[in-house]
Amino acid sequence: MILCANFKANKTRQETRAYMAVVESFVSVNEIDETVIVFPPFTALEHISRNVLIGVQNAYPAQNGAYTGEITLEQLEEFGIKTILIGHSERRHVLGETQEQIAAKFRFFADNGFAIIYCVGEPLEVREQGDEALMRYVDAQFQGIDCEYSDLIIAYEPVWAIGTGLTPTNDQIVAMHTALRAKTHAPLLYGGSVKVDNAQAIMALENVDGVLVGSASLSANDFCEMIAQAAELKQ
Repeated sequence: MILCANFKANKTRQETRAYMAVVESFVSVNEIDETVIVFPPFTALEHISRNVLIGVQNAYPAQNGAYTGEITLEQLEEFGIKTILIGHSERRHVLGETQEQIAAKFRFFADNGFAIIYCVGEPLEVREQGDEALMRYVDAQFQGIDCEYSDLIIAYEPVWAIGTGLTPTNDQIVAMHTALRAKTHAPLLYGGSVKVDNAQAIMALENVDGVLVGSASLSANDFCEMIAQAAELKQ
C-alpha cells in the first residue's frame, strides 16, 4: 500500500518537524514496509535522511530562471527531492492550471526521473451527468500524460469529495479504479475525504493500492493509524 499525506498550505517548519518525528518513529518501531510519502509546504523542506519519503506539492518545470514565486529543479535537488504531486484539483480549479501546463510539467519531471503522483478527478456537475460524461472528463485529464511512465502513481480524487466530508460509494470508487486500471499498470490511489473511519475500507477495495490524504493527515496520530490499517490488510 501507498499512503500519502498532503499538507497543502498547512504547518510551519517546527510543526512539520514534530509531525515527522511521530510518523518516522511509528514506521520504525512497527517495522512498517508500506510506502509512506509526506508532502509538506516548501518552507518545511529539509535535507536529512528519513525512513519516510518527502515530496513536493508543486514545482515549475525548469532547472532555474526568472519564474517569480515558483520553485524549480535546482531548489528541489538541494533538498534531495525526487517525488512530486502533479495535477491536483486545487492546482487545476483554484489556481487555473491548464491540461497543457500540467502535461508540460509531467514531461519535465518524468525526464528528470521523478516519482510522479498524478491526480485526476471530476466536479460534482460532471458526476451528475452520468458515466459517459464522467469518463470523457477524466480521459481529457490524461492528454499529454505517459500512462506507461515507470515511476507513475495515479490518484483519483473526485473534486466534490475533497475536504467536504463526502465520499463516493464503494461501488463508484471501484468502477473508476477499474476504468483507470484499463489505462495503466501504475498503482492507483484514492483521495477525497479519506479519514481514519473509512481509510481501511477504501484500501480494501479492488484496484485500490493506497490513499492520498488531505486534511485528515494533518494529525500525525491519525495518519499513523491509517498506516497501521494498511499494514493490517496484509495479515
